[in-house]
Amino acid sequence: MQMKVVALPKVYDYLENLVTILYEKDYFGLKESAHKYVDDLFDDIIVTLPIRLHKTAPKHFDKYGKGMKYAAFPQNKRTIWYAFLQHIAKMTKKYILFATLQITIR
Repeated sequence: MQMKVVALPKVYDYLENLVTILYEKDYFGLKESAHKYVDDLFDDIIVTLPIRLHKTAPKHFDKYGKGMKYAAFPQNKRTIWYAFLQHIAKMTKKYILFATLQITIR
């Protein structure tokens, strides 16, 4: 049985806001380029999350739910995105995606 990733509505809101932030802070010269970057990131998360290593999230994230996990999604030498998730049903192999955060490595 294949695993399924379900994103909460707030994840879509976060990603739409991210497009605007990336464009307004001049990470991308065109808003369409920022949108493509975010779309590609989300596609990568949805497709590869079930096969990526999931680590236990720090206790700080317990306020969003018990047993939170996260997976890393490197985009380049300086940027790694983290997807926070919860495994909600072992029998159906379903995950809920809660949010993504950017970590910039120097």
